[in-house]
Amino acid sequence: MIVGAGFGGLRVARRLKGAPVDVTIVDRRNYHVFIPLLYQVATAGLEAEEIAQPVRKILRTTPNVRFRLATVTGVDLARCLVTTDVGDLPYDYLVLAAGSVTNYFGLESAAPATSGLRDLDDAQELRDRILLAFERAAAEPVPEQRRVLMTVAVVGGGPTGVELAGALAELRRHVLPHDYPDLDLSDAHILLLEAAERLLPGFPPRLQAIALAKLRQMEIEVRFNAGVASVDESGVTLRNGERIAAGTVIWVAGMRAPPVAETLSALHGASGRVVVTDTLQLPEHPEVFAIGDMAHVCGPEAAPYPMMAPIAIQQGDLAAENIRRLLTGESLRPFRYKNAGTMATIGRRAAVAQVYGLQFSGFIAWMLWLTVHLVWLVGLRNRLLVLINWAWNYITYDRGVRRIRGRR
Repeated sequence: MIVGAGFGGLRVARRLKGAPVDVTIVDRRNYHVFIPLLYQVATAGLEAEEIAQPVRKILRTTPNVRFRLATVTGVDLARCLVTTDVGDLPYDYLVLAAGSVTNYFGLESAAPATSGLRDLDDAQELRDRILLAFERAAAEPVPEQRRVLMTVAVVGGGPTGVELAGALAELRRHVLPHDYPDLDLSDAHILLLEAAERLLPGFPPRLQAIALAKLRQMEIEVRFNAGVASVDESGVTLRNGERIAAGTVIWVAGMRAPPVAETLSALHGASGRVVVTDTLQLPEHPEVFAIGDMAHVCGPEAAPYPMMAPIAIQQGDLAAENIRRLLTGESLRPFRYKNAGTMATIGRRAAVAQVYGLQFSGFIAWMLWLTVHLVWLVGLRNRLLVLINWAWNYITYDRGVRRIRGRR
């Protein structure tokens, strides 16, 4: 039984193709979404369908794998049962790969007033919010209120926050002036709020500085030590008491393990993640594996791995291999992360990347980012559609998906 059809869960299912096991993969959605490109759906660059792929289609060539559409509500480790909204599902071996959810760091009251970015629904709702704010600004007679409506606050200076802020700046510069010629878009303000003292944690200081300089060149206001105390429908209040009025607040400050992790009678580590051994098994239940964003490898005292797709994929490979080894009585292999690097795009011809210890920025890093994301995107059709959209956006300076689904 595999819980979750994300990067890690699908990797396990594919790697068990041809193994003497019957595999069931359970997810509350019937599609796999390429999360690294969600921000482009949110900023009108891509259609939602272009970064999603039906799970059943992905698994079409794996005859020993079947898919079950269900929401997992818990795991009974003693009885070897996964509880779902469609009934209990038994397992002999279980792989927990349910991904992550938005981490509000105890500020749960911020959830209704902000937009997250963890699913297609989030991305499309955020696009609606942004475009509706400008529609309201176009009809607003009071200048101060217009400025508030056109202010976007992005909370979180990690890769998602940086990429989202850069995409919003390009939308403001290249697209919105043509759509709203009566608006003074110099009043359209983008803020990037980071609680720490640096952007892009995990990147080398040189690349952090390059990213910061580029964001400021794009007229994005970046604030450090800007911890958020509260959020409501009209803006953000910082811990120092400062009030920032904003028409749209986007929360991408971090991630944590999903609710299903809390139902496990197991040790939990950072951000609610399930503590597993170096072979990715629960210490008291060797038949249960946890991988990806919801796994904390080697105990709470060890530093957790970042919540990134390459780690989930590599752990998925190992979990499948160790299940095969359990079936044949072989010794299991420990997890060793092979770090190929990390990257983030900032805007047109601008990105930062560290690949196998080498640092890149500007156009070269941007091309590397484009190539890697096209390669990892699931499905040839999706790759072609995304490539065509990127080429169109690059040539025309336009975003073709400015569709508001409905007025709230």
